[in-house]
Amino acid sequence: MRYRRADAVGGTYFFTVNVAERRSDVLVRHIDDLRAAMKTVKSAHPFAVW
Repeated sequence: MRYRRADAVGGTYFFTVNVAERRSDVLVRHIDDLRAAMKTVKSAHPFAVW
């Protein structure tokens, strides 16, 4: 799939993580997996999270 991406130096981007089952606690239970994925991506594509 070819995604369109904005390429603005110093740009600010927002993202939201949702799960299909809104009452599920799967995201909370697997937050360490999300953090690990963010760390992996950040090492290849540096960014800041505030």
